[in-house]
Amino acid sequence: MSENRKTLQHFLEQNKPVTVLTGAGLSTASGIPDYRDSNGNWKSAPPMQHRDFMTNELLRKRYWARALHGWPVLYNAQPNASHLALAKMQKEGLIGTIITQNVDGLHQRAGATDVINLHGYANEMVCMSCGAQSPRLEMHERCLALNPEFAEMDAAALPDGDADIETDFSTFQIADCLNCGGILKPDVVYFGDTVPKTRVAEAKQALAESEGLLVIGSSLMVFLGYRFARQAAKNNQPIAILTRGKTRADDLATFKIDEDIESVLV
Repeated sequence: MSENRKTLQHFLEQNKPVTVLTGAGLSTASGIPDYRDSNGNWKSAPPMQHRDFMTNELLRKRYWARALHGWPVLYNAQPNASHLALAKMQKEGLIGTIITQNVDGLHQRAGATDVINLHGYANEMVCMSCGAQSPRLEMHERCLALNPEFAEMDAAALPDGDADIETDFSTFQIADCLNCGGILKPDVVYFGDTVPKTRVAEAKQALAESEGLLVIGSSLMVFLGYRFARQAAKNNQPIAILTRGKTRADDLATFKIDEDIESVLV
């Protein structure tokens, strides 16, 4: 067992149950690209803004055309060894609630039961007019049928179901809500949108009732994630960070491990 793994194991045993906050770095081993580099900077253009999605039809067409190629990577991803290790730790009582910034659902697929999807779940759809929910696979298949010329394109996957395609998107046909004809949107929190207050309150309560915080695979550049680290620090709860590169909460951490996640957890 490596020294870093021993350090983390000791932290978990001394502070159980620990609340875990996970980010994109946990799912890269499942083949899902992440947004930021080791310095916390964007690797590519920032993701879709909520207002743009709702008000700009051409940008919405661009989003769905690219998603034809990017989303299947997210949908078909399998839990990696780190997801499985965390689910096992949860069953053993070392960790309590898992708060995840990821929208891939891989914690649940790995067997974790107490999970808060802070930013939602990308494989479900919600109608922005009537509120009807539906599987994203259904939306995906309808868009494929409506746009065979776009389906034949080849593109590299980007984070959160996006893909690297630039073309004329004006002819793309978007599949609307079957219930009312309204705009369908993945049931996730876009940049510029707000996380539901009840979900935030649930996460804050879970952290308050635990013995510490373990951050895995997140730079905490998104303020809400950083706020959990600030909450823990304010309440004198120990904070451990396991991720590559710098984070916004490095100065708050009890200790930090800058190493490959799987090599420490598994």
